[in-house]
Amino acid sequence: MIRPGPVGGFILQVLALLVLAADPGLGPAGWVVGLAYGGAVWAGLTRGLNHGGTGRLGPADWVTLVRAVLVGATAALVADVLAGAERHALTVVLAAIALTLDAVDGAVARRTGTASRLGARFDMEVDSFLLLVLSLYVTPTVGAWVLAIGGMRYAFVAAGWFLPWLRAPLPPRYWRKVVAATQGVVLVAIATEILPRALGVAAGAIALLLLVEAFARDVVWLWRHRGDVAYPGRLGSGHMGPGRLPTSR
Repeated sequence: MIRPGPVGGFILQVLALLVLAADPGLGPAGWVVGLAYGGAVWAGLTRGLNHGGTGRLGPADWVTLVRAVLVGATAALVADVLAGAERHALTVVLAAIALTLDAVDGAVARRTGTASRLGARFDMEVDSFLLLVLSLYVTPTVGAWVLAIGGMRYAFVAAGWFLPWLRAPLPPRYWRKVVAATQGVVLVAIATEILPRALGVAAGAIALLLLVEAFARDVVWLWRHRGDVAYPGRLGSGHMGPGRLPTSR
């Protein structure tokens, strides 16, 4: 079933790409990544709404959708950079705005009483992809090791396909949110290229160590409680585990 929210989000994504094409310019790689990302958001949101019962986006979900469009625009610009285009300050600006709005959708959800599993999952997916994009962007600055920050959550999800106990629900822990926010702030700071390289490397290394600690602690907890609960289905549970670190709801 076609839902107006996801369709509207895809239209906004196309409009954002058109604006980027006008200034600073967008190459084939940027268009491919931007449209593919927009299509994935459309499909994922539609599936979530069709199976979630409500059938429509809540106020906080619309904020997250705007963030998703900004992340898609950022990904398009980064794709062009990786394809050989010059870096543009707008890339960091868009990423910083998307990161800042991460504190808004959660607050809106709580204030309006519209928090939902779909909203939390949508928020998490957008933030996870932003971390991956930023990791790719700063790789030439600090080294390929920084890809571990953006790729760790996806590696955890992949591991869950082979180790079902990794898909079990975890108890809430505020430290996960702190660690997730730290990753985004550090990557944006490195992306500005204002920090000396040595300081950027040190900041990234500390952020990665915090992330490893958060994942390790939750993996140990899941292992110790692996026989306590039934495991959710693959990638469809929407629970907040270490692979779902970037969430503010």
